Amino acid sequence: MTPLLTVDVHVAPDARRTALEADVRAGLTAQPKTLPPIWFYDERGSQLFDEITRLPEYYLTRAERSILDRHAREIVDVSGADTLVELGSGTSEKTRLLLDAMAGRGRLRRFVPFDCSEEILRVAAKDITDAYGVEVGAVVGDFHRHLGEIPRHGRRLVAFLGSTIGNLTPVERRRFFTDLDVTMGHDDRLLLGTDLVKDRSRLVAAYDDAAGVTAEFNRNVLRVLNAELGAHFDPSAFDHVARWDEANRWMEMRLRSRHRQVVEIEQLAMHVAFETGEELHTEISAKFTHGQVEQELWDGGFVVERTWTDPAGDFLLTLARPYC
Repeated sequence: MTPLLTVDVHVAPDARRTALEADVRAGLTAQPKTLPPIWFYDERGSQLFDEITRLPEYYLTRAERSILDRHAREIVDVSGADTLVELGSGTSEKTRLLLDAMAGRGRLRRFVPFDCSEEILRVAAKDITDAYGVEVGAVVGDFHRHLGEIPRHGRRLVAFLGSTIGNLTPVERRRFFTDLDVTMGHDDRLLLGTDLVKDRSRLVAAYDDAAGVTAEFNRNVLRVLNAELGAHFDPSAFDHVARWDEANRWMEMRLRSRHRQVVEIEQLAMHVAFETGEELHTEISAKFTHGQVEQELWDGGFVVERTWTDPAGDFLLTLARPYC
């Protein structure tokens, strides 16, 4: 019998377009100008990010994977989970280490990938179903609004990897943890991946690589606006900027206008002016300390049970449970 594969869609067909229009109108009329990092990711943006994860400067993916290579079985044993939920699952490549560990323990019953991209999610869900022969219940949604739609069957290990949590501001992180906490039962566990504070030069290099791949990824947000909204951005008219903010302990990515220019966005009937040197803020990537992760989880309703780092101490995986 073919294992059950379901895909529950909680994002309306026109929701992406509506959200893009709202973000562009609000962000490009604000001071300073800003766009959320979600709009990096069309097909080209996803390919560029995959290239970034393989760059020598970008240690994050390798460090997190090394922890999972060494400790996936221990994580599964401590969690006691029979269901793996992955937030922002994408292609679910690293998650297979956890799935392998659960299957090896004879404990894997179902997999629940959660992502905003229906196309990518359907492909990944089918691949997992075919590879592991287990029930897969994919959920297409936005984790700011649809965490409550995640199925609550079994003992769940909810994985939020890749230090994606660092793309959120402190206020957004607090809301995320609080929203997630109310969806989780006493036997559920959260596995959180966070990048740790380290030498500034290594952090800057990871977001401004010598090959210029991250610069192209950053400029891709302009190409997305050109393709989807009829904008007339010249990506070559903007320089990639990667900056460490010591006060907030995060990396910032920006696009800096090389000259004074006015950009038309046809489908929004907008004209956006940039001064020479004016910057468009596109992403933050917060870095953490062990104590900060523990405190933010506690403030959001979780207590830490176990932590793991890679040998170099670059990255942290934290297993936590709801404390109520």
